[in-house]
Amino acid sequence: MFRVLDLDSAGTPQQSTEDSALAPPPPGVCRWIDLVEPDAATLELLRVRFDLDPLAIADCLEFGAVSRLDDYERYLFLVIHAFTNSPTSEHEISVHEIHAFLGETFLITVHDNPVPAHDRIWAKAAADPLVLARGVSWALYLSLEAMVEATEPLVEGIDEQLEQLELAIIEGVRQADPKVAFRIKRSAVAMRRSLRPLRDTLRILHRRGDPRLAPRANRHLRDLADVVVRLTERVEEVAAAAAEVQGTYQALQAAKATDLMKNLTIFSAVFLPLGVIVGFWGQNFEHLPYGNDFWLGFMLVSLIAVPAGLLEWFRRNWL
Repeated sequence: MFRVLDLDSAGTPQQSTEDSALAPPPPGVCRWIDLVEPDAATLELLRVRFDLDPLAIADCLEFGAVSRLDDYERYLFLVIHAFTNSPTSEHEISVHEIHAFLGETFLITVHDNPVPAHDRIWAKAAADPLVLARGVSWALYLSLEAMVEATEPLVEGIDEQLEQLELAIIEGVRQADPKVAFRIKRSAVAMRRSLRPLRDTLRILHRRGDPRLAPRANRHLRDLADVVVRLTERVEEVAAAAAEVQGTYQALQAAKATDLMKNLTIFSAVFLPLGVIVGFWGQNFEHLPYGNDFWLGFMLVSLIAVPAGLLEWFRRNWL
């Protein structure tokens, strides 16, 4: 699926979904082409009409690359990442990969599935002519900014979930699910792997001073790179905290297992002598005083005194 947004010389945004629009814009027109779940035929059409490098087109067919910046002289090729809540779990984050071709008058964005923050900037550009009037690089910057801003509450959310889980584990709440820590850690590690290269890509893009970047967009990229740096540090803290929560849970489980073994040991130590006493007096030998009331009383008292004495000893020396 694709969509095309043009800003003509009269300053009027116009959208199109016709194949003929998948081409370089005419003079005086800024064009933004957005492809979602691209197919090989559409990408090949773009390659032919824009004379794009086959290696970059091949990258657009296979998602899973790290963020980077490649210069193909007539255009820049960027791989960037965005994040959203996972549709399958509230404790996990989905990573989205966006490929972008940035020329002087055209911007082509390719992604594997819809990204809400990216769609908001598209809607803004379709309603506000100033977005594309400031250059296609400004539209790319706004999309990057929206995706980074949408990441901040996600990181704060999983951090709060982790704190609640840690508190529940320490307090011994039965409903505490230790698997949540594993899911959060997995998401944090995946975000860290994406944010680190994205941070470096934005820094490189800002420092290049590339003529295809509008001065306004280039100035704001520096601040955006700083935000990504802070996000990267926050995600690293979340990943470390998740590992600590896992360690805390395992330590508490080990302590519970130790207490259980201690209780079982005491139980065995208390009742083992009773089995010996009863077994001794239950032997069928002639010389045992079965009919003697004294020895009967002695046996009954020992059945009470021995476990009571052992419990007192354990209380003073172990419990």
